[in-house]
Amino acid sequence: MLVPEEHPPALRDVTTDVHRRGRRLRVGAWKVAGDLPASFRYAAQGLAYGFASQRNFRIHVFTGLLVFGMGLWLQLAADRLAVLVLTVAAVLVLELLNTATEAVVDLAIGRQFHPLARIAKDCAAAAVLVAALSSLLIALLLLVPPLMIRLGV
Repeated sequence: MLVPEEHPPALRDVTTDVHRRGRRLRVGAWKVAGDLPASFRYAAQGLAYGFASQRNFRIHVFTGLLVFGMGLWLQLAADRLAVLVLTVAAVLVLELLNTATEAVVDLAIGRQFHPLARIAKDCAAAAVLVAALSSLLIALLLLVPPLMIRLGV
């Protein structure tokens, strides 16, 4: 009986860990982003792609800006504004991860249907939905009381 290797030969070079100064590094990872500015450039390209191609990402960005602007207008304390920023950021991060998940699944299976691909995509979308609903609830809890005071209700 053959015992499978820990990593297939094609992946062994990529997944081999190198210990240097107490850190685990992937061999070859430096080839993708050779310097810090390149890493930021790739991240900016990801943000630009998300904004240009994903309607829901744009909706979340504009909603987040509106909520943050409302918080400033209502003169919320810095800690409450920070909570709003964190919740909006969580939604945006999950939306980008959802986009990445969909791209990887599509790359892996092509135009075929697979039930596990559907599960991966549906769960990634559900994560965004849960974060968005939680963010909405937090925004309501933080914005409605001062808005009622400002409106004299």
